[in-house]
Amino acid sequence: MPIQQWSDEIIIVDLPDEVETTKELVSVVEFLADKTNFNVVIDFTGVAQISSAGLLRLLQLRQLTASGGRRLVLCNIDPSTEELFSVTGLNDVFDLTADKFSALATLEMIG
Repeated sequence: MPIQQWSDEIIIVDLPDEVETTKELVSVVEFLADKTNFNVVIDFTGVAQISSAGLLRLLQLRQLTASGGRRLVLCNIDPSTEELFSVTGLNDVFDLTADKFSALATLEMIG
């Protein structure tokens, strides 16, 4: 599982290609189910599109992190997927950043 603990409060998830994305997000939801003390960065490098099942898992992850007073930040999103987020209004639900370093900086700024 490509979950890396960046610090005591931040984990980074590097998603595989879209064939495995939903399966990986299910693993992350399971991993975080009893761990509400982490902010999460999801890196979409290599993911050209996301399925509706993948979007559902992202919403579950957001709910898990928010319930613990934490944040979920998505980065390196393909332009077509970013367009989907915009059209559906999910860009207002999720924190989207250009790259992993911007995502980490966003989390560090909020403390």
